[in-house]
Amino acid sequence: MLKRTTDNAKSVKAAEAFLRRAAKLLRSPREDAEGGLRFGVDLGTATVVLTAVDEAGSPVYWDFARCNAVRDGVVVNFSDAVDAVRKLKAEAEAALGIEVEAAATAFPPNVPEAEARACRFVLENAGIECRVLTDEVSAAQMLLRLSDAVIVDVGGGSTGVGIVQNGKIVLLDDRPGGGHHLDLIVAGALKVSVEEAEDIKRTGRKDLTAILRPGVERIAASIQSQVGGRTVSSVHLVGGAVRVPKADEIVERFLNIPTVAYPHSELVTPFGIALS
Repeated sequence: MLKRTTDNAKSVKAAEAFLRRAAKLLRSPREDAEGGLRFGVDLGTATVVLTAVDEAGSPVYWDFARCNAVRDGVVVNFSDAVDAVRKLKAEAEAALGIEVEAAATAFPPNVPEAEARACRFVLENAGIECRVLTDEVSAAQMLLRLSDAVIVDVGGGSTGVGIVQNGKIVLLDDRPGGGHHLDLIVAGALKVSVEEAEDIKRTGRKDLTAILRPGVERIAASIQSQVGGRTVSSVHLVGGAVRVPKADEIVERFLNIPTVAYPHSELVTPFGIALS
């Protein structure tokens, strides 16, 4: 194992603490929120997630709905996406006792502007004003607050990469290949449905390290290609697709770069959107 760099140690520790607090707030809002709330809506490939943070930037609430209305950041079933957001909005308002009037949302890097705007239209048709439209890697950085690193957001259909220098993202890219491809590998190996494969992968009821190593190495190869010949100090994995045992070790060995995986990594981008 490579020796971990300490450049981002405080940021990593703070992010891990944030995520552990946030994970406990599924449909159970914090009662001691400080001031007004900011909301985020993450239109993912497998799920739509609604999150809330308070004025201090601390997590307050989150909820999700299964939805296949978005593929690789492109809204392919507009009405289903709107219905999912509208449902999450109503449930959040009931739980929090306030109206969800505005929220931020995000899209994968390199999605064409016309497709990215569709995310805004989904919120507006669900009765929510879109206050910010950003890319998913920049949203992740809003939570991680890294100084110099590579952020890798492994989504359902693609892998987004952002190179951070002096706290700013200086390069963004996105390539096909993500969690759905890992699900297909598991489904084929275990002879189960793709839906069951996704559940097995997320819950960790079976050690999939050997089965998924080639798929995770494919993601690592995509990271390597996107980083190019640049010198980077560390790689930070976020997204539900990388909730695979030892994914960070596999990526680290492949790239020969210290790699960090976060607890509840699927919440990094959704809460980063709320913080945007």
